[in-house]
Amino acid sequence: MSRDILDLDATDQLAALAAGQVSAVELFDLSTAREARLRDRLNLVVVRDLEGGRSAARASDERRAKGETPGVLEGLPMTLKDTLDVVGMPASAGVEALRNRPSCEDAETVARARAAGAVFWGKTNVPVMAGDWQSFNSLYGVSSNPWDPTRTTGGSSGGAAGCLATGITALEIGSDIGGSLRVPANFCGVYSHKPSWEAVSQRGHVPPAPGSSAPRDLNVVGPMARSARDLQLLFSIISRAGTGAVPAPRLKTLKVGLWLDEPAYGLDPEVRTVLEAYGRSLEDAGATVELVPSPLDAAVLKDCYQTLLGSVIAQDLSAAQIDNLLSMRPEALAAKAAGAPMAGQVLSYTATHLEWLAADETRFRLIDQAASVFARYDVLLAPVTPVPAFPHDHSPFNTRVLTLSDGRTIPYASMLDWISMATTCRLPVTCAPAGLTASGLPVGVQIIGPPGGDAITLSVAAALSELRSFVPPPAY
Repeated sequence: MSRDILDLDATDQLAALAAGQVSAVELFDLSTAREARLRDRLNLVVVRDLEGGRSAARASDERRAKGETPGVLEGLPMTLKDTLDVVGMPASAGVEALRNRPSCEDAETVARARAAGAVFWGKTNVPVMAGDWQSFNSLYGVSSNPWDPTRTTGGSSGGAAGCLATGITALEIGSDIGGSLRVPANFCGVYSHKPSWEAVSQRGHVPPAPGSSAPRDLNVVGPMARSARDLQLLFSIISRAGTGAVPAPRLKTLKVGLWLDEPAYGLDPEVRTVLEAYGRSLEDAGATVELVPSPLDAAVLKDCYQTLLGSVIAQDLSAAQIDNLLSMRPEALAAKAAGAPMAGQVLSYTATHLEWLAADETRFRLIDQAASVFARYDVLLAPVTPVPAFPHDHSPFNTRVLTLSDGRTIPYASMLDWISMATTCRLPVTCAPAGLTASGLPVGVQIIGPPGGDAITLSVAAALSELRSFVPPPAY
């Protein structure tokens, strides 16, 4: 069959497999061949188990030949973010010390997808410990954006997003604590879903340290795809209780809050233009769209999120690093009182249990405040990031800046701004393509829903795909 099958979404690829138009082995060969062709240019898949993948594809074909009931993902080739354990390909998370870990058991999400018939054959690139919005590390190098290889795919699920955009795979599983599902989807023009916290198991995800049992605060594992219906499909498989799926709403009955203004947050004029046009297209289709002010106090949200996030990240620091941060704490307290922006980072990494409890209390007050938005609107639409995909920048983290199209610069940490509300408040978010900038870079939109409303944001994304859906990069 033509290699064009790789350009179909997972639902259509699975239909072709079921109809006998292509075998699992043939689809596996097409997927791995496309990755090999793009490898030097984009560097998206960094670990491969071609023998294991081919064996799994062959077994899938044999099950069909015997008339066995196929799994929902029967024969579909997939790769996985290198923060998820897979038998024979343990997660390294871009860390040298974890590169040669012995074979381990599948992460719970991987086991669910494998039981449904998925064929896993590779691991996709990430930043070190999934801790950046660019996917590069000293083990495997730099992943480049298929829309413009001089720019990043985003992070930390950057290799996964690049695979989707180029048709290497049709489904991926990623994770998100600081935008790691949403930022790469936004930068590469694909879909992702950040579930409600613990709707999907984190077991087998690195970080935290391999073998950890407790779920990480803020962190989630979720699906990535080239269509909204594929997100729904994969989420129904990997989620703990399924989606509780609801029919896609009619656009004419949809009530949408469009959040584009927050004085404390930067937003590139080109990104704003795309999202304003997206809002108008919703109105033209009959939806009720209202511009809304910031739903939460940005300063309170930032302080809360920073404390919660820093407390999580600190678990991965060495004793020497923690001791050094503790020695800086008195100075940081004084600096924060004087308004120094970086002081909060030191204080969050060294937060006491009482300080964490105070932040947790603030979090639940913010959740209550956010609920008022969803009393008025079905969903809240918001930018994903202040800028579209930016050029590779591997300078020291705290020296980086983001350059807007009008020449202004904002701090690199501004990448956390627009994503922080949903992460802090444990809200579900589906990220969907919204359009292209004047310079031809993709822009996504966050479709934010009420607590536990995963089925709502996924169904709204499906409805909105009538207006805008995945568009492949011009060269692919």
